[in-house]
Amino acid sequence: MRFYALSVYLFLYTPIAIIALFSFNAGRHASQFQGFSTQWYGRALKNPFVMDALETSLLVALVSATLASVLGTLAAVGLQGIRGPARAVFDGIIYVAVMIPGIVIGIATLIALVTVFDVLNPWLATLWPAAGQPPSLSMGIGSLIAAHTMFTMALVIIIVRARLGSLEQALTEASADLYATPFGTFRQVTLPLIAPAILAGFLLSFTFSFDDFIIAFFVAGSETTLPIYVFSSIRRGVTPEINAIGTMVMVASLLLLIVAQLVLRRGQRR
Repeated sequence: MRFYALSVYLFLYTPIAIIALFSFNAGRHASQFQGFSTQWYGRALKNPFVMDALETSLLVALVSATLASVLGTLAAVGLQGIRGPARAVFDGIIYVAVMIPGIVIGIATLIALVTVFDVLNPWLATLWPAAGQPPSLSMGIGSLIAAHTMFTMALVIIIVRARLGSLEQALTEASADLYATPFGTFRQVTLPLIAPAILAGFLLSFTFSFDDFIIAFFVAGSETTLPIYVFSSIRRGVTPEINAIGTMVMVASLLLLIVAQLVLRRGQRR
């Protein structure tokens, strides 16, 4: 069993270690190590296309993670009061949203958005004043944020509901006995106790949105996120610059995941 576990870990992490190693390659070929150098990190950070893609990815990840945290927390609190078969149905829907392949979510979101745009654009053209140019809804930043919010909101619901399930019911009952309103109980009792779970859900949502390629590929339109830029670049060949970008993204994602795990553990201890 130890040999089996070691083999699995080597299979998973050896390619990642090779990418990190060759990101410090002094040569121009990604598969031939010709000396140690950090020049490719500097070139990646000075590349205007990389910076534009990074800015787009950060904007989409930040907005979608914020929306997912707010909407997911409200949904988790609302679902906490549901019992019986209805709760099982909602639980199934939430877990299906996490388990379903990303390509299915991407295609379904693309079809849904195109259908909505085809319905709304003629109405906007009809209602818009004749003197102005009516706006036209299309794929872009908005569709990216909407798709990532929908996908990551399920993660927030699962994390926050797990935290809500571990809370003592006596705390909210005591708050009600002290004549607190439902909103006062949520603001002064429930929210401080589930805040670590909300923060962990935000960090995970940010990480998943920032790293996503499949869903973004379908709904990005003319926008280019960092994963889409990397995919477009490797079609012309892998360079040490791509290895440097991948290494930086990997390190940032690991740091966010570690912080999220620490926040959850700290909240559970409290």
